[in-house]
Amino acid sequence: MKRNTSIKEQSLSPLSPSTSGNRPLQSAAKATQATELDEPILMALAAAAEKKALNVVVLDLREIASFTDFFVIASGTNERQVQAISDEIVETLKKAGTPVTRVEGYKSAEWILLDYGDFVMHIFNEKARAFYDLERLWRESKRVELPPEYSSALHSSLRHES
Repeated sequence: MKRNTSIKEQSLSPLSPSTSGNRPLQSAAKATQATELDEPILMALAAAAEKKALNVVVLDLREIASFTDFFVIASGTNERQVQAISDEIVETLKKAGTPVTRVEGYKSAEWILLDYGDFVMHIFNEKARAFYDLERLWRESKRVELPPEYSSALHSSLRHES
């Protein structure tokens, strides 16, 4: 029993090599490339970009979760935009033969979750995204390097409009 306690103490110790102090080096070792993404994910990214989604991030969860392979996270500036992003993704994938399995949070539009099985799309308003901070919660995942056409940098001027 004492050995288990020391292992637990070691894992909680900030100086221990087995703690998260070394994890950023491991997770930054090799990012997943966008070319590894399935067509439905690329279609969802294009649909989100069409509705000017902000801060689009794809997290590769294949090595750390069994319930899905990827999280796709995006933001909208207001309720209407969050719903418009969701609507565009659902319609685009439905036309391509990939219906959404489950939709959560559409009416409140703070955090809309679209479950496609292999990936889960999270569309937040900016306040909810900062509060729930999925990127921090899933920091052990790998980030997918997205090409510029899916990057919110092209649309970042929306934040500064009057």
